[in-house]
Amino acid sequence: MAPTRKPNDGLLARVNFPLYAIEMLTSRHVLVAGGGGASKTGVANGFEIYEIYHNGEKYVAEEIIRHETGPTVVMNCAIKNDEKRSLLLAGQENHCQMYLVNPIITSGADGETIGAGKTSETLDSLRKRKAAPSQQPQANGQVNHPKDSEQSADKKLKGDGKDDRQRKRIRFEIKTGDSVQTDFTENEPLQRVVRISSNGKVMATGGTDGHLRLWHFPKMTLITAILAHTNEIDDLCFSPDSKHIVSIAKDGLGMIWPVNPAKESKKLVWDPPEGGKYLLKRCRYGVIEGQKDKHRLFTLANPLTRSGKTRGYLQQWDPEVGRLTRVVEIDEALAALAVRDDGRFVAIGTMFSGSVSIYIAFSLQQVMHIPNAHAMFVTGLEFLPVTNFDGPAVTADTEAAVLSISVDNRVCIHSFQFRHSLPAWVAIFAIILILCITFCFCSYIGL
Repeated sequence: MAPTRKPNDGLLARVNFPLYAIEMLTSRHVLVAGGGGASKTGVANGFEIYEIYHNGEKYVAEEIIRHETGPTVVMNCAIKNDEKRSLLLAGQENHCQMYLVNPIITSGADGETIGAGKTSETLDSLRKRKAAPSQQPQANGQVNHPKDSEQSADKKLKGDGKDDRQRKRIRFEIKTGDSVQTDFTENEPLQRVVRISSNGKVMATGGTDGHLRLWHFPKMTLITAILAHTNEIDDLCFSPDSKHIVSIAKDGLGMIWPVNPAKESKKLVWDPPEGGKYLLKRCRYGVIEGQKDKHRLFTLANPLTRSGKTRGYLQQWDPEVGRLTRVVEIDEALAALAVRDDGRFVAIGTMFSGSVSIYIAFSLQQVMHIPNAHAMFVTGLEFLPVTNFDGPAVTADTEAAVLSISVDNRVCIHSFQFRHSLPAWVAIFAIILILCITFCFCSYIGL
């Protein structure tokens, strides 16, 4: 049985509006977005940025900045980092709005600004690295090499009361950038999803008009508009090599499109159990460890009708041929999906019970289940990164940690400890020892 949630895991933060989107802004800063819409209910619309750290006992989130977006709710978003800032794309009704998120380095004691803009070197300088005598487990399954040990630096940065005057912090300045209309449905147009390719050159949007639109990024000028589906698009995902993009929609189709229009598209084909009708809900690519050019594709599938007992499916595909390779049945409909940046783990969130589960990516073996993590359906999941894409990752004694959000206004975190296993040489030695003891015993009794 998969381990349940540890006592110290759970609620990280609570906001005063429903949450629909979550993205990692840096290796340790998360952005959550949502709102109450245009109706005059008093519920705000916008996004908040939190810094996450581990205080030695549990994960903690500190609010850095809050930005309100007026009457328009943020239903989806994507983030791309360059050398000096982050570009946030937010789906606000039928438009995609760009925000410039500029980091500002300040001193912790008086808030004095000591630098603006960021590079990896700048962010790394915020956590002084200290030599360690040996390799130790680091956050989310990394190996902490001597030059990368920063546990004590995190404690110093986050405040045990010492050296406050020398402490440096990251703050963010939000500036509104360009906006472009991305959906053109006659009645209630709505952008449902936005993604940015790994190489940062292409933006993709999908909405209620069923068109997959590719845009030059960051200029946001249209490259092509493909009538990909006859119904609204639910999700999109670029492949890690930026050569393909998957689209799934309420017309029941899952398609793999080449970014290069000269190549052919592929259809995701599978046989639903007992002749039932299913719709794909979410899609995410994941890298394969040790195979740079190989990827896996993961999707969620839900039954079209709610008659009988509702079951959802977590699916693993070979995207090269569009072939289903593994399937896991779940006892309820599914709502959210995430794959860790190193491709080792997959997380799912459910529709009715608000539960979260984590699976090993290659085998789809469940390693953790958190029942009723939220009071309502899970709207988004994000793993804490391990590849240090923008400064040092969060240091903790857990193998994996995933953030979850919901319309219950809560940001939660769920993690599990390193799984312990015997080294291969120990297992071999034990087998040989057992065989020797068995042989001696048989000889002693004359067999």
